[in-house]
Amino acid sequence: MPTLREITALMDDWYPPATADSWDAVGLVRGDPDQEVRRILFAVDPAPAVADEAAEWDADLLVVHHPLFLKPVHGVAETTAKTRTLGTLARSGCALLTAHTNADQAIGGVSESLALALGLRDLAPLLPAPAEPQDKLVVFAPADAADRVRAAIAEAGGGRIGDYTECTFTGTGTGRFRGGEGTSPVVGTAGELEAAAEERIETVVPRSRRTAVVRAVVAAHPYEEPAWDLYPLADAGLAETGTGRIGDVEPTTLRGFAEQVAAALPATEHGVRVAGDPDRPVRRVALCGGAGDFLLDRLAGSDADVYLTSDLRHHPASEFVEKGGPALVDVAHWAAEWTWLPVVEARVRAALGDTVDTRVSTVVTDPWRFRV
Repeated sequence: MPTLREITALMDDWYPPATADSWDAVGLVRGDPDQEVRRILFAVDPAPAVADEAAEWDADLLVVHHPLFLKPVHGVAETTAKTRTLGTLARSGCALLTAHTNADQAIGGVSESLALALGLRDLAPLLPAPAEPQDKLVVFAPADAADRVRAAIAEAGGGRIGDYTECTFTGTGTGRFRGGEGTSPVVGTAGELEAAAEERIETVVPRSRRTAVVRAVVAAHPYEEPAWDLYPLADAGLAETGTGRIGDVEPTTLRGFAEQVAAALPATEHGVRVAGDPDRPVRRVALCGGAGDFLLDRLAGSDADVYLTSDLRHHPASEFVEKGGPALVDVAHWAAEWTWLPVVEARVRAALGDTVDTRVSTVVTDPWRFRV
């Protein structure tokens, strides 16, 4: 049986906590990391009804999207819905793990799961996640010392591209120099112009390791004054992770697309609200799981035919439609994010096999209960 620590490590690998927004609270909320996990329940909200379901099913772990506590608390007396939820989980021995904004942006995360549930293809992030800042390092070394310099670069944290390590490029040429008074050149004699066969070594270095790698190169290099260049690299915006998604669907109308949305998402009293001409052609769709009106300005001039998200407010939505941009589809926050639950459940089952039982909660925690 896997431990809570092992499952937390899996989730952290798929949805790195470091990618969560600074205000967010993600990761393991309660539970002994060394406890064994037999049953895992997945839900959007850590609500009292969901905690009751976890306790009744004898779950060892509840994985949720929304955090239980976003603001600091000074006690957990069971006087609020949140603290009652925590109390129910604690009494039943059920751990709690949250993946929120770190799951929104990820591959296999909330927005991507919503896009796939709606049949979008050729997906790309609406707002690509910024890549870790990188530099290119170029250093010139005599051929007989080049391997030592390359090893020093790798050991100090340079030369990594994705899952590949010790990545360098080498060219050959001739270095010329004249040592000044008091120098002790490795090649030639001080005061005379010398020419030496050298290798040009190029590599990439995370900016956070810039100083460490340059120091390692200088320490490993045989020259008193090695020549090196450092160039900051631009972010090309090619990340597969990021906020929201945009992709293509089979050509339809706005009404037809809205009907597809209603059929794909779990039913709520909120339903599917649409702003735009029902007969408008729809081929390209942008979306953001959860509350996404912060992306409206970015989408105003895009090639999307429709933008789907949740919690759109009156004035921003009205002004957006008046500008003649994409049509709008507003769905229940809970329903949109629920589409992630079967995806993360499948990933856990693929990783852990029959060592755990899993279940997706169908308790509707959308706050709107009925219409009059």
